[in-house]
Amino acid sequence: MAEWPLSPAATLGSSVRARGIFLEIRARLPAPLRKLLHIESRVLSLRLPEGVDADVQAAASIVAKAMRDIEDLPVIPREVEDILTIKQGERHRWLKDGRLQSAGTRTVKLRGRARKITFHVFDPRHIEDMLDRDMVTVWREEDAAAAAENRRRAAARAALKRAQKKGREAADHTDESRDEAPRLRGWEDFDMDGLLR
Repeated sequence: MAEWPLSPAATLGSSVRARGIFLEIRARLPAPLRKLLHIESRVLSLRLPEGVDADVQAAASIVAKAMRDIEDLPVIPREVEDILTIKQGERHRWLKDGRLQSAGTRTVKLRGRARKITFHVFDPRHIEDMLDRDMVTVWREEDAAAAAENRRRAAARAALKRAQKKGREAADHTDESRDEAPRLRGWEDFDMDGLLR
């Protein structure tokens, strides 16, 4: 009945993002019309099987209206990971230290679960800018340098601790040996002459 191609500016080159856009638009349709919307090769299509009476024009207008603002649709976490080819741990770390900027949060209740979940969403222009400037590579290099520095500091602290422990053990051992050593006669006279200094 109708087709709407998804532009590269909307999908940001990600099939996960294309699928997310499809699910977002399908959720806006009334329940009986949701099964009429399909996605193939980054093209949304509205198909009406023969013998089905449905208000296709209403569904088409809802999809057409949603497609106008599709490029500004916030990017969800799994889409960010796919677009930037990053891991979940990197996303959490960069979000926590402020390098990856959140555009807010979204709370949803997943089907079959009692609790709602809240997650950060991201501005598509910010994600596109990160892609253009290749910030992921820069941040990974910074993280690797910071990790190497942290390992070096930890090794230095461990070496210092071992040296202090050995020093204490040596001091304890020499104190014990001094106490156990027999006193020599005339030692005080020898020490007063200053020969031990």
